[in-house]
Amino acid sequence: MLLRRLDAIMARWHHLIERACDPYRPERHYMRGPGPKWHARHPPRATGAVL
Repeated sequence: MLLRRLDAIMARWHHLIERACDPYRPERHYMRGPGPKWHARHPPRATGAVL
């Protein structure tokens, strides 16, 4: 019983260490906005303020 608990604790510890050392950071790869192809397909709109 003690060995099973220690094994579970060690498995969780290893998982935590692996996640902390993972070099992949998805926030670095998110798009920041529409690209040039989107802008080519969607011409700019006239947005004049009417007073």
